[in-house]
Amino acid sequence: MTAQKSLSPRAWTELLLLACIWGLSFVANRAALQEVGVATTVAFRVAGACLILWLWVVARRLPLPRAPKVWAAFLVMGLLNNVIPFSLITWGQLTIPSGLAAILNASTAILGVLVASLLFRDERLTPRRMAGVLLGFAGVVTVIGPEALLRLDLTSVSQLALLAAALSYALAGAFARKALTGLAPQVAAAGMLTGSTLVMLPAALLIDGPPSLAHSLPIWASLGYLAVISTAVAYLLYYRVLAMAGAGNLSLVTLLVAPVAIVAGALIFDEALPLRAFAGFALLGLGLLTLDGRILRMFSRELGPAPR
Repeated sequence: MTAQKSLSPRAWTELLLLACIWGLSFVANRAALQEVGVATTVAFRVAGACLILWLWVVARRLPLPRAPKVWAAFLVMGLLNNVIPFSLITWGQLTIPSGLAAILNASTAILGVLVASLLFRDERLTPRRMAGVLLGFAGVVTVIGPEALLRLDLTSVSQLALLAAALSYALAGAFARKALTGLAPQVAAAGMLTGSTLVMLPAALLIDGPPSLAHSLPIWASLGYLAVISTAVAYLLYYRVLAMAGAGNLSLVTLLVAPVAIVAGALIFDEALPLRAFAGFALLGLGLLTLDGRILRMFSRELGPAPR
């Protein structure tokens, strides 16, 4: 097994920038929803990002796949990694604060480990990973509140929608490992967004009707941010950090997104979260750090390698 890469100052800077971009996307979602429907918000996001990424691919003259099965895989990835999670997250934010949505979204890493352990032989649940998963689920239950699991009001259903979005992301990661290996990541992202756009444009017209152009400047800014910065630019930045720092270090972004969303939601929309949300996030963060192995590595220098 290769050693985890170290984080250079440049990698740290770009990792923090990516966390800020994705953290602010939750606030941009909430702002857009003041005048725009859920389906139209998601359609604008994926279609705008799709156009930008294809311009990038063409400018870089990256080779394009021709096999029909690859384009079918793009459609599946578009559903799992964009259409389903973006729609569930955006719909959930009609009811729950931006920071709470970001905290629940952090469970993606926990669910990703669980899904991978079920589908891939080399991703088995070791004792350390099992401990991380259990801590993560304890954090999720704490965030939602045990009593919310017993009553299905709109708020609790919205929180469960965020968990379903995280599960969709986890399934997308597993599917990409099976179906999209060997492709340039920028091409895979552009293809995936093409599949997303083909689904969301007709869905938005059917659900929300023809889009209005009479939105206020802040709404257009929010929609533009979601498409250009939070999706197109974020994908390109994601792959840069992945190449520099490795997947293990990149997973730290999951912990950094939620604080950005919490602070931005409080400053812009005066959102306040219950204490259980912060307690649950602490447990979730501990679970993620346990999965990553950083905590055990801190104490393993004198005791030998951390168990996998």
